[in-house]
Amino acid sequence: MSFLEINDLKVHFPIRGGVLNTIKDHVYAVDGVSFSIDEGKTYGLIGESGSGKTTIGKAIVGLEEPTDGEILYYGQQVNKKRLRKKVNYNREVQMIFQDVLSSLDPKKRVRDIIAEPIRNYEKLTENQELEKILTLLNIVGMPPDALYKYPHEFSGGQRQRIGVSRAVAVNPKLIVADEPVSALDLSVQAQILNFLKMIQKDFNLSYLFISHDLGVVKHMCDYIYIMYRGRFVETGTREDIYNNPQHIYTKKLVAAIPEIDVENREALRRNRIKVEQEYSEKESLFYDQNGRVFDLVQLSDTHYVAIKNKEDLQDVENSIA
Repeated sequence: MSFLEINDLKVHFPIRGGVLNTIKDHVYAVDGVSFSIDEGKTYGLIGESGSGKTTIGKAIVGLEEPTDGEILYYGQQVNKKRLRKKVNYNREVQMIFQDVLSSLDPKKRVRDIIAEPIRNYEKLTENQELEKILTLLNIVGMPPDALYKYPHEFSGGQRQRIGVSRAVAVNPKLIVADEPVSALDLSVQAQILNFLKMIQKDFNLSYLFISHDLGVVKHMCDYIYIMYRGRFVETGTREDIYNNPQHIYTKKLVAAIPEIDVENREALRRNRIKVEQEYSEKESLFYDQNGRVFDLVQLSDTHYVAIKNKEDLQDVENSIA
């Protein structure tokens, strides 16, 4: 069941200038995207820096007000602060930030950091609160003595676990995870990702996983949305995107996924060059004369791609056969 629906979401930022500081133009950070989120599923938003994926995440949690479009929570619109408060939306949708250190108050001990959202939404005695925080720390694999330490006393992976425990403290339905492992070592990344998958089952969580790393998203996500220039260029299941990419931009991303097999690296490098060269001649099929991404067309029940004409896909495939 879809509990969250995003319909034609737009977030435009004004560009001001001149003596009177008037609006001269806009940055179309998000320019009309639609998707829905089901219970217990993980969704990936993929794209380069500036593609608009983080802006979508911030709009969903209420850190950016949409310019247009709808965000519906169980059918009720939550675009504005007063509407979000009405359905307790701020409790149900939490966020894990990329720079977790800056998101944790350096002047507070871990106990108070985790307790803050609990105190906002629950009326517990001091002992009940302490018991709940200790349980949360145990779930994320942190020792009890972490309660009385400050964020700077922990490693990056430990701080991320504290951030996760804070996010799940009020039993949300959705966690928006913005590049949650990009600043961590590879071994720590794997630990955090596996941990997130583990607690998803315990809490029946849905995730919106924001990343530029298709390899990470492949490990985590059920459905994937590829973003470019503020719009979706391709959407589908994990299998659709990795086994049958159709958009020029998706193909470039998939071709750039690192390969551990040393023997295949040279072949993969040649394939990346081939994709770049041969698809550069076909860009007009995927972007209009102003560089705007075309609307999505349906390829299957789960697979959509942004292209001028669906029939052009066969032309593209023939060109690289």
